[in-house]
Amino acid sequence: MQWSMPHRVLQVVASLIVLVAVSAFTLGVVNAPSRGRMPGEKVAGGAGAAPLAATDATPLSQDRIEGAFQPRELSDEEKEKLQEEKEAKQEAADAAKAAAATAPPGVVVPPAANAPAAAEAPPPPPPQEEAPH
Repeated sequence: MQWSMPHRVLQVVASLIVLVAVSAFTLGVVNAPSRGRMPGEKVAGGAGAAPLAATDATPLSQDRIEGAFQPRELSDEEKEKLQEEKEAKQEAADAAKAAAATAPPGVVVPPAANAPAAAEAPPPPPPQEEAPH
Protein backbone atom coordinates (compact mmCIF):
# COMPACT_ATOMS: atom_id res chain seq x y z
CA MET A 1 0.00 0.00 0.00
CA GLN A 2 1.23 3.45 -0.82
CA TRP A 3 1.15 5.95 2.11
CA SER A 4 1.29 9.71 1.76
CA MET A 5 3.59 10.07 4.79
CA PRO A 6 6.80 8.31 5.71
CA HIS A 7 6.32 5.05 7.58
CA ARG A 8 8.15 6.32 10.68
CA VAL A 9 5.71 9.33 11.07
CA LEU A 10 2.73 6.97 10.90
CA GLN A 11 4.26 4.80 13.63
CA VAL A 12 4.76 7.82 15.91
CA VAL A 13 1.17 9.03 15.40
CA ALA A 14 -0.22 5.54 16.04
CA SER A 15 1.82 5.18 19.23
CA LEU A 16 0.55 8.58 20.48
CA ILE A 17 -3.06 7.48 19.88
CA VAL A 18 -2.43 4.23 21.80
CA LEU A 19 -0.75 6.14 24.64
CA VAL A 20 -3.73 8.50 24.99
CA ALA A 21 -6.21 5.59 24.98
CA VAL A 22 -4.29 3.62 27.63
CA SER A 23 -3.86 6.67 29.88
CA ALA A 24 -7.58 7.52 29.65
CA PHE A 25 -8.49 3.97 30.65
CA THR A 26 -6.00 4.03 33.54
CA LEU A 27 -7.32 7.36 34.87
CA GLY A 28 -10.89 5.99 34.68
CA VAL A 29 -9.94 2.95 36.76
CA VAL A 30 -7.97 4.97 39.33
CA ASN A 31 -10.70 7.57 39.84
CA ALA A 32 -13.56 5.06 40.08
CA PRO A 33 -15.16 4.69 43.54
CA SER A 34 -14.08 1.66 45.51
CA ARG A 35 -17.64 0.41 45.88
CA GLY A 36 -20.50 1.25 43.54
CA ARG A 37 -24.04 2.18 44.56
CA MET A 38 -27.36 0.97 43.28
CA PRO A 39 -29.73 3.61 41.82
CA GLY A 40 -31.50 5.41 44.67
CA GLU A 41 -29.01 4.24 47.29
CA LYS A 42 -27.74 7.01 49.60
CA VAL A 43 -24.09 7.98 49.72
CA ALA A 44 -22.36 6.52 52.77
CA GLY A 45 -20.92 9.14 55.12
CA GLY A 46 -22.99 12.08 53.84
CA ALA A 47 -20.20 13.35 51.61
CA GLY A 48 -22.73 14.39 48.98
CA ALA A 49 -23.29 17.94 47.81
CA ALA A 50 -25.40 20.23 49.96
CA PRO A 51 -28.91 20.96 48.67
CA LEU A 52 -29.24 24.11 46.63
CA ALA A 53 -30.89 27.02 48.48
CA ALA A 54 -31.88 29.55 45.82
CA THR A 55 -33.75 32.44 47.41
CA ASP A 56 -34.41 34.34 44.19
CA ALA A 57 -35.63 31.35 42.17
CA THR A 58 -39.09 31.56 40.60
CA PRO A 59 -41.00 28.66 39.09
CA LEU A 60 -41.46 28.57 35.35
CA SER A 61 -44.99 29.43 34.34
CA GLN A 62 -46.62 29.28 30.96
CA ASP A 63 -46.23 33.07 30.61
CA ARG A 64 -42.48 32.90 31.17
CA ILE A 65 -42.15 30.12 28.61
CA GLU A 66 -44.42 31.49 25.86
CA GLY A 67 -44.49 35.17 26.78
CA ALA A 68 -47.44 37.13 28.10
CA PHE A 69 -50.63 37.09 26.05
CA GLN A 70 -50.87 40.15 23.82
CA PRO A 71 -54.37 40.77 22.47
CA ARG A 72 -54.33 41.71 18.81
CA GLU A 73 -55.79 44.95 17.56
CA LEU A 74 -59.27 44.67 16.07
CA SER A 75 -59.86 46.03 12.60
CA ASP A 76 -62.59 48.62 11.96
CA GLU A 77 -64.85 45.95 10.43
CA GLU A 78 -64.49 43.71 13.48
CA LYS A 79 -65.20 46.63 15.83
CA GLU A 80 -68.37 47.50 13.87
CA LYS A 81 -69.51 43.88 13.94
CA LEU A 82 -68.99 43.65 17.70
CA GLN A 83 -70.88 46.94 18.19
CA GLU A 84 -73.80 45.65 16.08
CA GLU A 85 -73.91 42.42 18.10
CA LYS A 86 -73.98 44.41 21.35
CA GLU A 87 -76.81 46.57 20.06
CA ALA A 88 -78.79 43.53 18.91
CA LYS A 89 -78.41 41.88 22.32
CA GLN A 90 -79.45 45.09 24.05
CA GLU A 91 -82.55 45.42 21.83
CA ALA A 92 -83.50 41.79 22.50
CA ALA A 93 -83.12 42.33 26.25
CA ASP A 94 -85.24 45.51 26.08
CA ALA A 95 -87.93 43.68 24.08
CA ALA A 96 -87.99 40.85 26.62
CA LYS A 97 -88.36 43.32 29.48
CA ALA A 98 -91.19 45.10 27.67
CA ALA A 99 -92.97 41.80 26.95
CA ALA A 100 -92.60 40.73 30.57
CA ALA A 101 -93.95 44.08 31.77
CA THR A 102 -97.04 43.95 29.51
CA ALA A 103 -97.86 40.28 30.09
CA PRO A 104 -100.79 39.53 32.40
CA PRO A 105 -99.93 38.20 35.85
CA GLY A 106 -99.23 34.45 35.97
CA VAL A 107 -98.11 34.22 32.34
CA VAL A 108 -94.46 33.43 31.85
CA VAL A 109 -92.93 34.92 28.72
CA PRO A 110 -89.89 33.04 27.41
CA PRO A 111 -86.83 35.23 26.97
CA ALA A 112 -86.35 36.49 23.42
CA ALA A 113 -82.67 35.53 23.42
CA ASN A 114 -83.57 31.84 23.63
CA ALA A 115 -86.27 31.94 20.94
CA PRO A 116 -83.96 32.38 17.93
CA ALA A 117 -81.60 29.72 19.24
CA ALA A 118 -84.47 27.24 19.52
CA ALA A 119 -85.71 28.13 16.03
CA GLU A 120 -82.24 27.63 14.51
CA ALA A 121 -81.68 24.26 16.20
CA PRO A 122 -81.99 21.34 13.78
CA PRO A 123 -84.85 18.94 14.36
CA PRO A 124 -83.98 15.77 16.27
CA PRO A 125 -83.11 12.79 14.07
CA PRO A 126 -85.91 10.30 13.45
CA PRO A 127 -85.80 7.21 15.66
CA GLN A 128 -83.87 4.37 14.08
CA GLU A 129 -85.55 1.04 13.73
CA GLU A 130 -83.92 -1.85 15.45
CA ALA A 131 -82.15 -4.26 13.16
CA PRO A 132 -83.65 -7.77 12.97
CA HIS A 133 -81.90 -10.41 15.05
